[in-house]
Amino acid sequence: MQKNKNAIQAVASTPKSAFDLLPDDGYVRERQLVASAKYPGEPFVLPFSSATLWRKVKEGSFPGPRKLSARITCWRVGDIRAWLSLKAA
Repeated sequence: MQKNKNAIQAVASTPKSAFDLLPDDGYVRERQLVASAKYPGEPFVLPFSSATLWRKVKEGSFPGPRKLSARITCWRVGDIRAWLSLKAA
């Protein structure tokens, strides 16, 4: 019983990630979603690679990105959260 109580306290005291603090109508870029060798210390949300992300987008099993400009592609935070909760269920 004490072990479970300690685990719950540890999770409760963990600081929220930047992703958790974003509003649902906010946007994130690819490097904020997946681990990248180019940005090794940056936290990520998804447990797969960039190649897998794009494969899932192409096959329709992951929300599609939005183009904000010719060089900026991003995903809506609310879409990512909905996908994560669907996968967790």
